Amino acid sequence: MGPYKGGLRFHPSVYLGTIKFLGFEQIFKNSLTMLGLGGGKGGSDFDPKGKSDDEVMSFCQSFMIELHRHIGENTDVPAGDIGVGPREIGYLFGRYKRITNRFEAGAMTGKAVGWGGSLVRVEATGYGCAYFMQEMLKTLGESFEGKTCLVSGSGNVAIYAIEKIHQFGGKVVACSDSGGYIYDENGIDLETVKRIKQVERGRISEYADAHEHARYEEEATSGKFRATWHSPAPPRTSSKRATPRSSSRTAA
Repeated sequence: MGPYKGGLRFHPSVYLGTIKFLGFEQIFKNSLTMLGLGGGKGGSDFDPKGKSDDEVMSFCQSFMIELHRHIGENTDVPAGDIGVGPREIGYLFGRYKRITNRFEAGAMTGKAVGWGGSLVRVEATGYGCAYFMQEMLKTLGESFEGKTCLVSGSGNVAIYAIEKIHQFGGKVVACSDSGGYIYDENGIDLETVKRIKQVERGRISEYADAHEHARYEEEATSGKFRATWHSPAPPRTSSKRATPRSSSRTAA
């Protein structure tokens, strides 16, 4: 159905089986758009974490030397995925332009606006997550107003989900990364998270250094954190076991 839309993933866990599965899954995801899009996926076991900007740029440029033969605005159109954000997309697109001697803004998505990217592209997924939850709460006659929330992750999606939840009147008290989670009973300071993750590209544990009232728990103990929520009525489910009006679960 081409062109084939899907993301690039840079993570140590990536191997051929990962890419095959994600490409297969992307076909079905794209079919839901009702557009003429097939599915594709790519990546590497290169880990951008802990690497300098020069090291990441060097890898992206080398990666594109091979990738450019297989992509283009009328063939495969990559985007970002785990480990591939606006920085990586920018390095990849810069080398693509140099190799092809063409400015094909449609050859890659997730670029900065100055390179033909879309407005609100960075915020879209996180905002969408919060909007979806807001609509689900409406079915219960509720809203985010006054609720205490947890958000898994602290990357691009999580940051903007937190931002929108705050705008909706909720209070996010915890977020995480692969090392563990941070808990701040006063509410997560989003500017600190943005500085650590988007500017310094650090670990969420550093949040506790800037906020003495916050606590950090490593991944091995993060399962001990408990979250409680209340709903006015049990949700409809096929399970024979009723869900109580006030339930408690352990957050992973």
